[in-house]
Amino acid sequence: MPDRYDVAVIGGGSGGYVGAIRAAQLGLRVAVVESDKVGGTCLHCGCIPTKALLQTAALLDSVRNGGRLGVHAGDISVDYAAASKNKRDVVTRLYKGVEFLLKKNKVEVIAGRGRLAGAGRVVVQSADGERELEAGSVMLATGSRPRSLPGLDIDGTAVITSDEALTLDHIPASVVILGAGAIGVEFASMYRSFGVEVTLVEVLDRLVPLEDDDVGTELRKRFEARGISCLTGHRLEPSTVQRNEGGVSVTVSGPDGERRLQAELLLVAVGRQANIDGIGLEGTAVEVDRDTVRVDTQQRTAQPGVLAVGDMVGGFLLAHKAMHQGVVAAEAIAGHAPFPVEGSRVPRTTYCTPQIASIGLSEREAREAGHDTRVGVMPFRGNGRAVIWGEADGFCKVVADAASNDVLGVHFIGHEVTELIAGPALGALLEATPFELGRAIAPHPTLSEVLGEAALAVSGEAIHI
Repeated sequence: MPDRYDVAVIGGGSGGYVGAIRAAQLGLRVAVVESDKVGGTCLHCGCIPTKALLQTAALLDSVRNGGRLGVHAGDISVDYAAASKNKRDVVTRLYKGVEFLLKKNKVEVIAGRGRLAGAGRVVVQSADGERELEAGSVMLATGSRPRSLPGLDIDGTAVITSDEALTLDHIPASVVILGAGAIGVEFASMYRSFGVEVTLVEVLDRLVPLEDDDVGTELRKRFEARGISCLTGHRLEPSTVQRNEGGVSVTVSGPDGERRLQAELLLVAVGRQANIDGIGLEGTAVEVDRDTVRVDTQQRTAQPGVLAVGDMVGGFLLAHKAMHQGVVAAEAIAGHAPFPVEGSRVPRTTYCTPQIASIGLSEREAREAGHDTRVGVMPFRGNGRAVIWGEADGFCKVVADAASNDVLGVHFIGHEVTELIAGPALGALLEATPFELGRAIAPHPTLSEVLGEAALAVSGEAIHI
């Protein structure tokens, strides 16, 4: 007889394990089906290991620049083996923490690949054969994987994705990075700090094209000052990729014609695609739109009893979004009326140097949506803490609607700004106006003061500009 659960979660990544824990907290019997390790992409081959290496890169940059503060460290070098060990140690510690939390909440973890097999049924395929589960509800949380271009073969040696980049045992001498979104610019930044010759190739006309235009402009200025070659408006033709003794050569075409690039590695960072194949969607009422699963505000699919969360439902492919969707799905299953996850309230963070953080609409998006915008900008050069740090480049930008006085978006670029975006996220939840953001008292001297100044700059009331 099949084992019976109130909830079966297919996928133990960020959305899946959090959804499972929340369901268990609500008194439901829960199983998580996972083919690899709980924690998913973010923990094992995404956010956490990448940021661990970026922390090594940031410390390296700080030590190199310590002379301004009177700190001289002598010869500086990177022990990549030690950095990689630290990365693995961080991942292991957090992985064990996730395992502990699931066990603490009495969530059963079942090893294998799960798929829908009819109403309220899940079949798990493992090395030991098949196992059938019965569940009152099924939560799909199968995540995503790196995307490539049609005709571009990822061989894992000369042509790689972020997955393979995180398992390299050495620092390459040179790299061409295809794609200047969050993943591309993070690796570009890290490699450059490690002394790698880096070329960024982006088909659109600016870096980080999903961010505010001014953020992309500032990032390019800072990247080029660091020696990163930025080829925006350039397209790579997969048929031109050639492996050779030195690694790989590619041809890119742009406004000024074609150019041939040679590097040890080609890192493909053109986005991710949802893992929706082989999970039994065929023959169900689950609707798929452009390779992602459609859900309502309670994370429910069109198939009764089947919910979906995380990367597989599209939108921002971010771990924290998936986690909150997992909570919403669990509470919906338990019969609650959970507060939905809205894209406009999901903050985004990018850990390159300088860091980027944002929430809501860019100025361009706001205007294209028909808003009469008012904008306030506070440059970090007017902030005491930024000057003390020696990190006075960058800014905070607040985009507001002139008629309604709603805050439409907040955008940061600068030192450690990923730690600042939680304030605007809370403001978005509470529907704070620029006046309220500006009159909230920030301690001095802290970088957090830039938010209030930028908010007051919307109405021309900023003091330190």
